[in-house]
Amino acid sequence: MRFALRAGLLGALTLTAMLAQAGGVKTDDESVYRPTGKGYGELDDSPGAFARWKAATKGSPTTNGINYHGGPVMLGTNKIYYIWYGNWTGNNAPAILTDFAQNIGGSPYFNINTAYYNGSNAHVSNSVLYGGYANDNYSQGTSLSDAQIQTVVANAITTGALPKDTNGVYFVLTSADVTASSGFCTQYCGWHTHGTIDGSDIKYSFVGNPDRCPSSCAAQTTSPNGNAGADGMASIIAHELEEAVTDPDLNAWYDRRGYENADKCAWTFGTESTASNGSKYNMTLGSRQYLIQRNWVNASGGYCDVKYP
Repeated sequence: MRFALRAGLLGALTLTAMLAQAGGVKTDDESVYRPTGKGYGELDDSPGAFARWKAATKGSPTTNGINYHGGPVMLGTNKIYYIWYGNWTGNNAPAILTDFAQNIGGSPYFNINTAYYNGSNAHVSNSVLYGGYANDNYSQGTSLSDAQIQTVVANAITTGALPKDTNGVYFVLTSADVTASSGFCTQYCGWHTHGTIDGSDIKYSFVGNPDRCPSSCAAQTTSPNGNAGADGMASIIAHELEEAVTDPDLNAWYDRRGYENADKCAWTFGTESTASNGSKYNMTLGSRQYLIQRNWVNASGGYCDVKYP
C-alpha cells in the first residue's frame, strides 16, 4: 500500500478513500477489498471474492484484524538497497538513513513482522541487512511516473550498480526538488510494489523527501537527528519495508479494507520521549534516535506497537 499523508491531509485522504470505496457497485456485508498501491483498498468484485475471504478466515475466531490470502512473504534475511536519486550534496540524509538500514534488523520493532507467515507456516525472520547504494543523477528528470521509478530500479540492477536480489527491497529516495507525478505530497508520501526486472520478481519502493511538503509527510519539523526530511524518510522507509516483507506481491497479508499491516497504524507513534533538541522520538536504533510509526502486531487480537512481544 502507499503510505498516506499525515494530519489534516490524512483526513481528506481518508474521506476520498471512503468515497472511492462507497461509490462502487456493491457495499454490502459481502464486500471485500484488496490492496491496490493507491492508498486505499479496491473493491474486489471478482467471482468468488467473498468465498475466498471466508476461506482465509475459516477456523480463526480471533483473526487479529488482518488475514493471510495465500501469497508469498519474504523469508530469511532481507536486504535494503538505496538508490539516491537527484541531488544529495551537502545533505547528511545518507548517513542518517544508512545507520537506520544497518540497525533495523534484529530490533524489537522489526520483530513485529515475525508474527507473519506463509502457507507453510514459515515465519518472517527478524533479519535485515543493508545491501548498499547507487546514485542516480536525474536520469528520468524531476517528475517521476510510476513506470519511471521502476526504470530507475531496473537501471541500477542491469548496469551492475546494485546486485539483483529477489530477497531485497530497493528504495528510490528522491531529493526535495523531485516529485512523483502520481501523487507525492498530495496522495501519498511513499509506496511499495513489485515488478519483473531482468527476468526476476523484484520488490521496490518510492520514498520522497518530506522537505518538499513537511506539512503532509513529516511528523515534526525539528527532528532527533537534526534533519526533518531524513528523519521523516526513516519512518516512511520503515512503513514500506514491513509491508514489502509481509505482502510483497500485494496478495498475502491485509485486512478486509485492503490495508496492509503498517497501514493499520499509519501516523501513530505510541509513547514518545523528548530528545535534547526538543524533538520527539520513540526508539533508539544503533546510536540514533528516531520517531517511527507503529506497526500492526499479528497476535493477541491485533494491535499497534513499536515492539513485539
